[in-house]
Order: sequence, then C-alpha cells, then structure tokens
Amino acid sequence: MKKLFRMVGFCLLAASIFSACDSDDSKMAKVKVLLVDAPADYEKVLIDLVDVEVKTDIWESLDGVEKKVYDILKLTNGEEALLGEIELPEGELNEIRLILGDNNKLGINGEEVDLNTPSASQSGLKIKLDAMLEEGVTYKLVLDFDAAKSIVKAGNSGKYNLKPVIRAHMEAQTGAIKGMIDPIDTDCVVYAIVGTDSISTYANEEGKFLIRALDANTYRVVAVPTVESGLVEVEKADVDVSIGEVTDAGTLTFLPVEAAN
Repeated sequence: MKKLFRMVGFCLLAASIFSACDSDDSKMAKVKVLLVDAPADYEKVLIDLVDVEVKTDIWESLDGVEKKVYDILKLTNGEEALLGEIELPEGELNEIRLILGDNNKLGINGEEVDLNTPSASQSGLKIKLDAMLEEGVTYKLVLDFDAAKSIVKAGNSGKYNLKPVIRAHMEAQTGAIKGMIDPIDTDCVVYAIVGTDSISTYANEEGKFLIRALDANTYRVVAVPTVESGLVEVEKADVDVSIGEVTDAGTLTFLPVEAAN
C-alpha cells in the first residue's frame, strides 16, 4: 500500500511513467489531424493554410493550427504534417474543412504559377467524414491529399485550378477504462497499471472514473483511498484494453480497514 501511495506523488509531479491525470468531467475524445500527399508530377504544390475546422453541431477550429504555406509534395514516403488537434464530445463527427489563404502556388517548369482556389478562403475545402467518436479514445485523422487528381489545367490559358481530391482516414490510437467506485464520495486515486507504468485519474461526483489514452494491454485497476478515509485499496486484475474501445471495469467497492483484516 505504501508503494501505491508514493505513486500519488509521482503522478502529481508528472513523472515520465505517468502520461496523464484526467478527470471524467465530460465525455470527450481527442482527434489529431495530419496531412499527407500522394506523389504528383509537379515540382511544388504550395498550399496556404489559414485554419482547420471540424463540424459536429457547429464548426470549431483545431488547437495549435500553424498558419503557413505547406509544400504538400514533401508529405510523402512516411512524412506527415500535424495540422492540429481538438477534444470533442463523443458522437458523430460529420465534416472537416481546410481554410486557405491566397498564396497558393504550383511549381512547374521551373516557375511558380498561381493555383486558383475560389472557394477555399470562404467555405473551405470540405471533406465528409461521418465518423463516430467514443469517449476516452484518441484518434488520428489522416487527410490524404491527391495532388495529381486535384490540380486541373484551365484549357490553354496557362492557369491551374484546385479541385481537391482528399481522402480522409480515421483510426483509433488508444483505448480507455471506465468504472465506478463505491462509496461514490470516497477521496481516492484510481490507477491503470501495467508493469512499472501507470496512468491515474480521479472519480467525479457520481463516483465514475475514466482513464484515457491507454495502449492495448492487460491492466490492473487499483483504487487507493486516502488514509483518513479508513478504507483499504481495492484492485481488479486482468482488465483488457483494445484500441478504439472503452473497457468497463465495473464497480470497485472499498471495505473498512477492520473488515479487510
């Protein structure tokens, strides 16, 4: 028990073996958005990115979007650009759009020519998703920009238009564990432990807990009450976590010290 109580201090200090200390205040999922490109027979394809927004009930901007010009032809052979990330309520994610500025260029025959994107600075380049998000799960949304199919020469004018062909692929990266404590008002820390690594959280006012961002593995779930509570820690072994799923660990019921002895 002393070892587990020392672990509380490590979590609060954000030691390297503790990757998160999350509360279950809301049912949220995390989405990271990345951009990659299929090869094309051009020298450069420069995309002036201003914003990236996702749509659930409303349009929301990603966190950490860097306004810059990307040469998407460099995003091949395993190279990718992290555009940003966002936490969203569980449920359906309908659409994402890239808002572009005016500095979009095509490199061809040693020159840079304007790449016409008439709607990209207003309504944006929209990609349908219709993906379902589950609480506690981290997702990677990969936008595969097919430059070869997206750039269209406008007759003999020497001008080029961008009619984007973008494939969106959503994949779950982590799983989670949820459960309850009883009594629900017990002051405690709940751990998911595998080997010497641990991730911790606290139960909310309803006694519910959610431990997020877990790799696929088999965990011990241990709830450690404060000394003042007069209760002993409780453990549930062999809790299996799969990517993209939230495993229900059930109810962890505390016993008084005298009853446990």
